[in-house]
Amino acid sequence: MRIVLVGPPGAGKGTQAAFLAENLSIPHISTGDLFRANISQGTQLGQKAQEYMRAGQLVPDEITIGMAKDRMAQPDAAGGFLLDGFPRNLGQAEALDGILRETGTKLDAVLDLEVPEDEVVRRIAGRRMCRNDSSHIFHVEYNPSKAEGVCDICGGELYQREDDREETVRKRLEVYHNETEPIIDYYKAQELVVTISALGKVSEVTRRAMEALGRA
Repeated sequence: MRIVLVGPPGAGKGTQAAFLAENLSIPHISTGDLFRANISQGTQLGQKAQEYMRAGQLVPDEITIGMAKDRMAQPDAAGGFLLDGFPRNLGQAEALDGILRETGTKLDAVLDLEVPEDEVVRRIAGRRMCRNDSSHIFHVEYNPSKAEGVCDICGGELYQREDDREETVRKRLEVYHNETEPIIDYYKAQELVVTISALGKVSEVTRRAMEALGRA
């Protein structure tokens, strides 16, 4: 299957993408991984991306599109893929259509993870990270540490990242509504969108997604 995963920040796209890709035996292709791989491998696209990032500028769409095109052309993606974070705007969605036309393939579905805005803010703004190890993550409501502000694993100080503050989350949601949400209507016109609730346990959301994709 060839799937695009969309949803606001905090919808759990990364988590669901990993489970779905495993269940469907297709590679999970995320924009974050694309950038990291291209930069670490020193590819031409990675070098260009790094120049923009070092200058504090947004990486142009054509670089992201080029990275995605190269990744989708790799042998493990021949039988399908799950795209997470790409396309993020209409220009990228149109470019993806062009790439698929070139290869004589098409998308099977666009899976839209739906989460109320207040829940997104609650999920992200409640996160706390350990200063000693960023993989130690807690949540004030869903996964609190035993002692407030102290990591259960190593005793390090827990803090709220700048990106996780409520005002920052609301700005990220605004960007999502303005830039990414229009691709949902674009794909609805192609009758590709399947919308599911991303509320509840991770396993429940995965089950809903597999049912919606007709792979339960």
